[in-house]
Amino acid sequence: MPTLTKLYSMEEAATHNKQDDCWIVIDGKVYDVSSYMDDHPGGDDVLLAVTGKDATDEFEDAGHSKDARELMEKYFIGELDESSVPEMPELKIYKKEQPTDSVQKLVDFTMQYWVVPVSIIAISVAVRVLFSRKR
Repeated sequence: MPTLTKLYSMEEAATHNKQDDCWIVIDGKVYDVSSYMDDHPGGDDVLLAVTGKDATDEFEDAGHSKDARELMEKYFIGELDESSVPEMPELKIYKKEQPTDSVQKLVDFTMQYWVVPVSIIAISVAVRVLFSRKR
């Protein structure tokens, strides 16, 4: 006979995100690690950083031992309700249109920044006119 476990939503697990009340989700299982916070070799910050999201990748990347995996069962409180996990939206990639012609690039650049050289020339002419009258 299969064992029935309590189902938790990701939102519910995310509300338990404090030092004295911390739940994490790994491989679809929910763990209450509140009493383990002080004993965790990586520190409590590591556990607090993964509350409210699936911590499977972080757990696997850390290279936990067989003993650590067995110790997890002590903190198991239920499973993640997969129907409560929001779907990730599809990523859309947009490519910025680039001018194909180098001449077009130069024209666009010149049109965009014409004010600076014109201003320098105007100031130079004004200074030249002012100083030439004083002589």
